[in-house]
Amino acid sequence: MRHYRELLAAAQAGGYTWASFDHAPQPGDLFLRHDVDLSLDAAVELGRVEHELGVPATYFLMTESVFYNLDSTAGAEALAELRSLGHRIAFHPVYPHFDLDERFDRVFAWHNPEPDFISESRDGAVNVMTEPYFDRGHYRSDSNAHWREGCPHEELVGGAFDWLHMNVHPVIWAYRGESMRETMESMLDAKRAEWLEYLANDRIDLS
Repeated sequence: MRHYRELLAAAQAGGYTWASFDHAPQPGDLFLRHDVDLSLDAAVELGRVEHELGVPATYFLMTESVFYNLDSTAGAEALAELRSLGHRIAFHPVYPHFDLDERFDRVFAWHNPEPDFISESRDGAVNVMTEPYFDRGHYRSDSNAHWREGCPHEELVGGAFDWLHMNVHPVIWAYRGESMRETMESMLDAKRAEWLEYLANDRIDLS
């Protein structure tokens, strides 16, 4: 998490303004986005760090994830806490299903998009992987713990981008690991402890 704090500090040092997907990009805007693919716990952990630093972000949450249930008590609590910390909640649907409801802003991005549908639109909602929010020169993502164009830290400090759409996946920063495999193992270790607690709370005899 230390380097994530450094990344946010780099953006602040570069003079960027934290922006939401409610207006077209302006010079100096930084659209901080989080695709929550695997862990609500990781999302909330990042959200707390950002709130501490005065940084608002947009969290893209799923209704069809096999890893978390937004309709559960834990899911509702995570969503409410992210909102209370000043973050926006957008939709991360699994193509082609699109069940956007009142829990989300009218903003979305497809989960694991393929070229043939990444920019597909839906009435009444903004796909942030289309213009004006997306073009390769103004987009950076840490997908699978790999910045395709390299970590943007130094570019942010130097104000190299006139504006930027930055996609950061919370699970990569909330769990320890030098590789994506190690990070996933750390997440699974944490989930084991969490599920044991759930089992005990459900009166399952673990003796």
